Amino acid sequence: MAAAELHQAVADCRQRALFASAKWAAAALSGLDASELAGRESGSGGAGGPRPGPAFELARSLIDVKEYRSAAHALQACTDPLSLFMRCYATYLAGEKQKEEGRIDSKAAMAATAAAAAAQNPELDSLESELQELVQQGRADGFLLYLLGMVLADREKKDEARQMLAASVSAYPCNWSAWLALQSVCSDMGAVRQLALPDHFMRRFFLASLSVDMHHNAEALQHLQGLSTEFPQSDAVIQLAALAHYNLQNFDEAQELFEELLQRDPHRIEGMDIFSNILYVKEEFAALSSLAHRCAAADKYRPESCCVIGNYYSLRGMHERAVQYFRRALRLNPSYLSAWTLMGHEYVELKNPPAAIEAYRHAVDVNPRDYRAWYGLGQTYELVNMPYYALYYFRRAVQLRPQDARMWNAMGHCYQQEQLALLDAAIRCHRRALPYDKEGVAVHELAKLHERQGQRSDAAHYHRLNLERIDAEGISGQDAVEALTFLADYHRDMNDFEAAEAYYTRLLDFGAGSKEQAKSALREIRTLKASGGAAQGCGTLTPVRPDSPPASPGSDMAGASPY
Repeated sequence: MAAAELHQAVADCRQRALFASAKWAAAALSGLDASELAGRESGSGGAGGPRPGPAFELARSLIDVKEYRSAAHALQACTDPLSLFMRCYATYLAGEKQKEEGRIDSKAAMAATAAAAAAQNPELDSLESELQELVQQGRADGFLLYLLGMVLADREKKDEARQMLAASVSAYPCNWSAWLALQSVCSDMGAVRQLALPDHFMRRFFLASLSVDMHHNAEALQHLQGLSTEFPQSDAVIQLAALAHYNLQNFDEAQELFEELLQRDPHRIEGMDIFSNILYVKEEFAALSSLAHRCAAADKYRPESCCVIGNYYSLRGMHERAVQYFRRALRLNPSYLSAWTLMGHEYVELKNPPAAIEAYRHAVDVNPRDYRAWYGLGQTYELVNMPYYALYYFRRAVQLRPQDARMWNAMGHCYQQEQLALLDAAIRCHRRALPYDKEGVAVHELAKLHERQGQRSDAAHYHRLNLERIDAEGISGQDAVEALTFLADYHRDMNDFEAAEAYYTRLLDFGAGSKEQAKSALREIRTLKASGGAAQGCGTLTPVRPDSPPASPGSDMAGASPY
């Protein structure tokens, strides 16, 4: 059943110049289980209706060479659903081309995109009127409903667009572009649940894609697990799984899946911008260099290729060169989300906060669900000492990623700023981060905050937790020195000389300053133990202090990019 529908979808979408949908349907068809394909002919499914007339063939050829208004004119006298769609679609594309021409002369990517955002397709009003009339007459098929949904979405009529696109995918489920358009106008899962969607395998693809987009990654992986049995060779399933693991910061798993996609198609471009983010985070210079060369050889003028190359230059510390490639990506596609966000990161590195803020704002205009851009805005406003603005943007980020420790820790650090000094609020934020924090930032901050408030028992609790994490990971450094120092002093002051002695003894393995002070404290403790004395009231014991103060998390913007 799926094979027959997908065969037909390839032919139908190709016939209507819906190339992205035709490509997706063909890829899904090749990803089916072998038993599903058994007995099917290798050729296209072919349309079951009569062969299109010469006017349609002329219009189709004109669309291929981007002569959209001539194509629409060629079909003026045709009234069948296929020709009606092609005429309206050609008119829509002509309007999009005119809108695009409004930004072509601009040389600066940001100015170009601002102009494009202000412009609107001039054909939307007339198209909406004509398509609504066809719907009322009952003459609109699934493709015409899809086109009307796109027009309504472009006119910011999101509720009407959702209903029309839901009707489109119900009438013709195998148009993937219609599902993607529906995804773009769904702000949350609640909006989706209110729609009457068909019980179809395409609905499961849609729910998996939407779940990834909304960062419901565990739910997305559940959908994909079911789809993988029916489509075991599907690149779409593999890429969505890679994106879900990437969002969960399971970088090793995501990397394996992207590498599998490259093994299947060494010239693949789609999704490679995300793969380059993973290689960037893991600082795999050689692999990122290889990927950049591969993408440049395959198609150097694809926005994804430009982002891969930009990431390569960024990792090498060549931030101005990276910005050039992100700008090139935006000239090719002004709505390319990754390029706006990555360019914001680069401007932060170049210490140009106004440009970073502008780039991040464009990113959230393109997709308000992009937590990285909200987080980047928070970091940038914190950098320019505007903590109230920073808090607003961190809250937006944490609403999108409530299980991401980085968002909570950033907000907690912001509350600690001198202008706010809301330490109790900071403590609440870091506690929210604690269950998800793999890096140990939250537990360290909680220990220091309780110290600042004189809550030594609570501080000791978090220092112990931090020390347990450090011991489990087999690492050592300033955090270990701080934890050992505090715990040694704390237990000494509590007359728990055995525990204090154990912590001071561990400090002997660290730097000269801590080592010498620990030796002195150990001698004094042993003297007190021998004489049966107590630490309280004894002014001879000098607290051990770390060799150098800790760096405040979040104060260094160099690590702000939340890939």
